[in-house]
Amino acid sequence: MGKTTKGYRESKYIQKEDSCELMNQGILALVSSIGCTSAGSLQSLADAMHIPHLFIQRSTAGTPRSGCGLTRSNRNDDYTLSVRPPVYLNDVILRVVTEYAWQKFIIFYDSEYDIRGIQEFLDKVSQQGMDVALQKVENNINKMITTLFDTMRIEELNRYRDTLRRAILVMNPATAKSFITEVVETNLVAFDCHWIIINEEINDVDVQELVRRSIGRLTIIRQTFPVPQNISQRCFRGNHRISSTLCDPKDPFAQNMEISNLYIYDTVLLLANAFHKKLEDRKWHSMASLSCIRKNSKPWQGGRSMLETIKKGGVSGLTGELEFGENGGNPNVHFEILGTNYGEELGRGVRKLGCWNPVTGLNGSLTDKKLENNMRGVVLRVVTVLEEPFVMVSENVLGKPKKYQGFSIDVLDALSNYLGFNYEIYVAPDHKYGSPQEDGTWNGLVGELVFKRADIGISALTITPDRENVVDFTTRYMDYSVGVLLRRAEKTVDMFACLAPFDLSLWACIAGTVLLVGLLVYLLNWLNPPRLQMGSMTSTTLYNSMWFVYGSFVQQGGEVPYTTLATRMMMGAWWLFALIVISSYTANLAAFLTITRIESSIQSLQDLSKQTDIPYGTVLDSAVYEHVRMKGMNPFERDSMYSQMWRMINRSNGSENNVLESQAGIQK
Repeated sequence: MGKTTKGYRESKYIQKEDSCELMNQGILALVSSIGCTSAGSLQSLADAMHIPHLFIQRSTAGTPRSGCGLTRSNRNDDYTLSVRPPVYLNDVILRVVTEYAWQKFIIFYDSEYDIRGIQEFLDKVSQQGMDVALQKVENNINKMITTLFDTMRIEELNRYRDTLRRAILVMNPATAKSFITEVVETNLVAFDCHWIIINEEINDVDVQELVRRSIGRLTIIRQTFPVPQNISQRCFRGNHRISSTLCDPKDPFAQNMEISNLYIYDTVLLLANAFHKKLEDRKWHSMASLSCIRKNSKPWQGGRSMLETIKKGGVSGLTGELEFGENGGNPNVHFEILGTNYGEELGRGVRKLGCWNPVTGLNGSLTDKKLENNMRGVVLRVVTVLEEPFVMVSENVLGKPKKYQGFSIDVLDALSNYLGFNYEIYVAPDHKYGSPQEDGTWNGLVGELVFKRADIGISALTITPDRENVVDFTTRYMDYSVGVLLRRAEKTVDMFACLAPFDLSLWACIAGTVLLVGLLVYLLNWLNPPRLQMGSMTSTTLYNSMWFVYGSFVQQGGEVPYTTLATRMMMGAWWLFALIVISSYTANLAAFLTITRIESSIQSLQDLSKQTDIPYGTVLDSAVYEHVRMKGMNPFERDSMYSQMWRMINRSNGSENNVLESQAGIQK
């Protein structure tokens, strides 16, 4: 750390020494393309010496910029001009997110980005009630993803996948490519995801590579510059001719140039025009030899005049119109919004969705183009499988077509009203969703589509790779995990519930102890009879001894006086024993009566597969049935859980424990 700090200090010292050397030789303006940290030092130097300072903010390794926040003093004492426009990432992201109507999303940013740059955006979305999460992307992305799988449980991983359906990436293009590749290969994202990548430094090659690696929908926001439509005029800016490698947007060299370098080119062009203007007006100021070391060094007298000439001038260069406002900033900036539609294949086409600038805002629409209502008069045959609450029979009148209702039917009706088609709906003859048969054909709902007996299939149909090979699916609208449905335990009234805190063997031991102690008390009194008072009606019989021991056990006392020392020692030990037993019984009884939750011994598929007392099954030819069958019959499957489950499910060729419909399974 010490060595690094020393090198940093030396570099600053050398930079300051070089600047002073230049000022000793004579200087008209200072152009810097550096980060925000060093810009403050040069700003102080330029203000003190009255030297026009044209600052071009440079980001680290292509990472999106954050606002520098240069302090603006009195207008007459401020000699720094910001060549690059202000950072409008907050405004652009907010407009795009609002257009897409996102309410929950996550923001990923790389290690080089200053997250304080989007603090304004975070404050605004928080005020609007949006749910936003932040996560930093480490340099070792593979290790980061591996750690997620190692530390998260399945439920947490599923919730994390749901969060990744909407994401914003604020990072350099190289990191974005690697990150997208990792999450796609590890199946953390699906085809219904929508990601937004925002960065000023994204060229056409980066766009194509990002689209090729991603799935789902992708929106890319980048800074763009106006290009003359006339090819012959692209390389001419006023009386200045630009090299063809720079002015041609398709040239590989121009493609790989950073935006900061484009602004440097235009800044030099602007200064050349300003110096030429000074010479034409014959208002040239001689360059005084300035020193930033001597305390009595005076600032340049012609600095204010040169600054005003630069501010009043303008140039049309590689970045478009470069000019300065009253606040010393460049107001001209344009953002281009590119995007793809949802797709299940890699490398989809990208198109321009719109553009944004601080004056007019968003130009264009980010919503998907509406489908044309060109299905008027078309009648479609729709096949379905009854499954509550997706498809249910609402009316079944003899002699009339059945009427259906449910979530899937509502979606079908909405499509019918919008596109204008009519439909005839019927239930699959075998009431199955569909699975491949031994001869290669399909049964169930999928079979009706394969044999073209139906145009559309609608139900609670699970998307599987085998089904995707023969039919086309829409984007899924619900995710679910496999669950186990158990019969709820029946609560019965037990008249002997008061005996539940102790085991039956313990109750027998207590009863035997009462008889044994009663017998001992009787024998002790028979060997050494107590002295009874005159007129006493009590006697020390075996019956009275037993009754006395039982009464003291239940804390009710007794009627027989036992005055001998041996008997009292025996009863003292017995009372201590009774106190411990009664206290334990009271505590266990209170706990037993308080706990009403009935816990099942089956909490997961692993618990289900390990036991054989409770038979279980599923719906024949369903996605769960096929999944267990494929796993259970695979000799290379490492997890023995599926083979154990398949043996139970496949009893009697599947007819013993399985059902044809889920409703029958619920009743069973």
